[in-house]
Amino acid sequence: MGVGTLITGPLKSEINSSALAHEIGEDMSLPLEWDTSLGKTKKQPALVVDPVHGVLPYDGFRNPLTRSNTAHRISMAIATPATKGQRKIYHFDGAREMAVALEALLSPELYGLEVQLPPVFYRGVNGKLRSHSFDLRITFRDGYRRAVYVRHGRSLARPETQDEIEAIFAATPKSFADDKIVVNGDQYTKRYRDNLLRIWNSLNTPYPDIDAQVLECARNTNFWLMSDLIAKCHLSSAQTFQAIFRLIGQGYLKANWNAVICRHSRIWIG
Repeated sequence: MGVGTLITGPLKSEINSSALAHEIGEDMSLPLEWDTSLGKTKKQPALVVDPVHGVLPYDGFRNPLTRSNTAHRISMAIATPATKGQRKIYHFDGAREMAVALEALLSPELYGLEVQLPPVFYRGVNGKLRSHSFDLRITFRDGYRRAVYVRHGRSLARPETQDEIEAIFAATPKSFADDKIVVNGDQYTKRYRDNLLRIWNSLNTPYPDIDAQVLECARNTNFWLMSDLIAKCHLSSAQTFQAIFRLIGQGYLKANWNAVICRHSRIWIG
């Protein structure tokens, strides 16, 4: 039992100060000290996701699932037209990259999604050969391919980062992507990311007939809050709620993505 343990009940009266002093030593003026560190630990290999029945395996060039005290690695099973609707494992370096991918998945023009791309080699400002792996590559239904560079705002504001991006983009061949874009990950706030996840999940269980009923109701009635529209639809509250999420994800209804989208949210026709 540690010194800081809260003692209650009959045992409390049986412990006196002299016994406690004898238990922990005569000199109580010095705090107890002990080494809780694990010391220098050996670097561990990246985690590997075992095969999942019915899900295509991860096929990125690099595995980002390394152990880290600061980075937030994410794995998801995602289906796209390129996989013919079959789910596939994707690994993301962090929540920002995941959010960019989910936002792309909401577009009906998306065909395929790739992450952890093979490296592009470029010359750094010091002339040394370096490499960079784009976070994502999006392929649209017309075959157009876009490489995406994701970084937080503070880094993007640095001149050295801007020089690096310029060098990377200049060295990226046309065969790799038709264009390259930079995305400031700071715009994907936690609430924005949470909304993306919830809306993306709702779209994974489509009910087009229900969505059509709710959209028709929205176009032919007056409402201000989501709860107003739910009350006016002749469907269950749960059905209407999920339909509104899907309609927001498809752009038919609008909401403030930087606030938690809920029954008390202001929504309007897109």
